[in-house]
Amino acid sequence: MDKKALRTVAYGMAAVFLLVGVVCYAAFAKKAPETPIRIMFKNAGGNVLFDHKTHLSEDGYGIACADCHHDIENEGDTPAACSECHTPDGEDAPKLVDVLHSQCKGCHDEGGSGPVECSQCHAM
Repeated sequence: MDKKALRTVAYGMAAVFLLVGVVCYAAFAKKAPETPIRIMFKNAGGNVLFDHKTHLSEDGYGIACADCHHDIENEGDTPAACSECHTPDGEDAPKLVDVLHSQCKGCHDEGGSGPVECSQCHAM
C-alpha cells in the first residue's frame, strides 16, 4: 500500500473509533444522583457553593434533609420549590437571602462548626 492509502485507512479507523466512542458515551452515560451533590447559589455578595454530601454524611455534619427543608415529612421525599407555597408578592414570602443567612449561618453558629464569616462561604 502506498502512503495515500494508508492515510485513508487511518482516517477511516479514527472516524469509526470516534463514532463508537460518542455512541458508547451517550448510551452508557452516568445517571444523575437523586440527591443533589452540590448547588451553586449565585448572588451579588459572591457565589456560594453548597455541598449536600458534607452536610448529610456522618463524616460531615450529619444532618437530615428535613432540618433544612421544612416541607419534608419522610426521609427521602423530594422538597418542593419555595415558590409553591411562598409567593413573591405575598406577605409570608421571606427573601431567600434572609432565609439562607438565618438558617445556614444560624445552624453553624448554634452547632459550633462550619463557616460563619462572609468570606468563608462567599467567593469574593
